[in-house]
Amino acid sequence: MRDGVRRTLALSRKELFQIVRDPSSILIAFVLPLILMFIFGYGLNLDTSRIRIGLVTEDHGTEASRFASAFAGSPMIEALPMDSAVQAGRALTAGAIRGFVVIQPDFAARLKRGDTAPVQVITDGSDPNTASFVAAYAQGAWARWQEVRRAESAASPAGGIRIEERYWFNEAAISRHFLIPGSIVVIMTVIGALLTSLVVAREWERGTMEALLATPVTLVEFLLSKLLPYYLLGMASMLVCWGVSVTLLGTPFRGSLLALAGITSLYLASALGTGLLLSTLLRNQFNAAQAALNAAFLPAVMLSGVVYEISSMPAPVRAVTYILPARYFVSSMQTLFLAGDVPGILVANSLFLLVTGCAFIALTLRATRRHLD
Repeated sequence: MRDGVRRTLALSRKELFQIVRDPSSILIAFVLPLILMFIFGYGLNLDTSRIRIGLVTEDHGTEASRFASAFAGSPMIEALPMDSAVQAGRALTAGAIRGFVVIQPDFAARLKRGDTAPVQVITDGSDPNTASFVAAYAQGAWARWQEVRRAESAASPAGGIRIEERYWFNEAAISRHFLIPGSIVVIMTVIGALLTSLVVAREWERGTMEALLATPVTLVEFLLSKLLPYYLLGMASMLVCWGVSVTLLGTPFRGSLLALAGITSLYLASALGTGLLLSTLLRNQFNAAQAALNAAFLPAVMLSGVVYEISSMPAPVRAVTYILPARYFVSSMQTLFLAGDVPGILVANSLFLLVTGCAFIALTLRATRRHLD
């Protein structure tokens, strides 16, 4: 037992020296996470910023002017007065505005007769999210104007309903607070799967595997010596990511560091096991790295819920996400950062990550052979 521990530590020390001497490992573990954090934090923004729309008022009466004024003063919408719908259409085609509102010439006359006064809203459908936002804002402006008219009317009731909105977990409704925890999952996937996909293949390509097979090192000791150094590297990278997200990017963290360390360890076991399995099977660094990108990195970005909502995916794709460890790690990270320690979510996700981590390591152990062919 003591000799096994000594051999494992010696091989782990050798692997650590290999990591320190390889600049690419340091870049992937510490420089790439910082780059990805700032890209997700500042470059990728799902928030709707200030949008410019055109406002065509063909009715110059008092009622139309008051309705047009309902579009002013919003921090999200900049309403630009325009002379005609033709001019607004040209501005929309040129990309100067994202939509425009047309107040019809008979707007006041229809209201006076008690008829419905139509307001035309035309949006740029090339960006469906922005188009929906513009249409929703126009409806909101109409509702606010109607509320003011009712309040000023003599027939207006004394009481009323006031709606107060409050966002739980992300009070400011900033998408960066939602994206940063997911970006950490992508970083852990890169460190876990991509780096370990090279370690065994590198031994075969450099011819050092023959020397290792000639030693009394067991398969378990060999695999542990490959996993432990990269586990420590992944935990150090997680500490860097957590510090940057909380201090520099201002993302709230409401969970405990102990829960963060535990769920990260379980996910690293799964990611490290995936990379090590690919490296053991392929025995070629280039092929193993390409396989790791396709088997771990791309699913972590596209199918884990980091950017795209899983519930909006087609049913067959949603079914695939249930077997991806990244999905459960994303859920856990977003819960820890925004909601805190929620046992119902963290325990279920931890159990799945524990099962997948053990499965990948067991498959790697089974695929590793103590002979050259």
